[in-house]
Amino acid sequence: MFVGRERELKALDTIYRSDKFEFAVLYGRRRVGKTALINEFIRDKKAIYFMGVESNAKQNLENFSKSIMEFNTDIFADTSFSSFQTALEYVFRLAEKERIVLAIDEYPYVARASKSLASTLQLLIDKRKDTSKLMLILCGSSMSYMEDHVLAYKAPLYGRRTAQMKLLPFDFEETCRYLSGMSDEDKALMYGVVGGTPQYLLQINNKLSVADNIKNTFLNPTSFLFEEPLNLLKQEVREPAIYTAIITAIATGHSRMSEISSKVGEESNVCAIYLKNLVSLGIVEKETPYGEKTSRKSVYSIADNMFRFWYRFVLENNSVIARGAADLVYKRIEPYFADYMGKVFEDICTQYLWKQ
Repeated sequence: MFVGRERELKALDTIYRSDKFEFAVLYGRRRVGKTALINEFIRDKKAIYFMGVESNAKQNLENFSKSIMEFNTDIFADTSFSSFQTALEYVFRLAEKERIVLAIDEYPYVARASKSLASTLQLLIDKRKDTSKLMLILCGSSMSYMEDHVLAYKAPLYGRRTAQMKLLPFDFEETCRYLSGMSDEDKALMYGVVGGTPQYLLQINNKLSVADNIKNTFLNPTSFLFEEPLNLLKQEVREPAIYTAIITAIATGHSRMSEISSKVGEESNVCAIYLKNLVSLGIVEKETPYGEKTSRKSVYSIADNMFRFWYRFVLENNSVIARGAADLVYKRIEPYFADYMGKVFEDICTQYLWKQ
């Protein structure tokens, strides 16, 4: 069942109806629902969907060729295009007479393996954009890659996109649709624990209590969520150990640069670099008091509730959880849960006020 994303679907539909060449860039953190959004959008449209894999250029080209063959059965089943350029040229030609969507999911995997892909796309867009009805969607989970190699000024594809969309986790109101079987208080508590990332919400059982859901997910060593933050960090950054130390410091109440630096044991200028990356990834947010021009009084907090809960309660109890003592760990968490929810409630109130 597809839930939410009405605004994003409407934006994509508006672009689709233009009936001229369009190039949309869709990016966001892993598990946020990018693939589900694309599949929902192209469900009733003529579309070629191709997902890149973390492999070499040859395998990605073969997979791309198969995706084109599945769309156009006139091509012999054992055919494989000789290069990405010939494959893309073929798709551009197909779209000269009718609207076709080409969605390349996990684009960074393909582009890293085929260094000339971005320049090839640039060439073909410049050459055929006036005669083609193709709607091209490039989608990626690597935030840094999409921002540096697709959206940035020095990137070959800079200036070619006609739309861009950074997909964010659901807010509280949208999250409630996933948790429809729970009481209002339990919905707020679960939002404080897993946030609004669709893939995490799917791990929640609406028929169980908040305590049982926490035990089944975060306090279960075989659960999908048990090591999720560390796995995400390893995919995005080179030195996850330092990032983990910084996020843990913030999660345990060290919100100012000097406090974080002291807790981690690194110089402030070193921590500043890591914090900047965490902010760009949407894991940490920086707030400066109103009227202050300098950042000396800025405070840092964890923007993603799942990260905040995990680094506040799960990491320090890892060894106990690994032994299967979920009830014991929950008893440790419970006395601090109401205090933990204070910031979450403020966030829910802020969202409500903005909606008014």
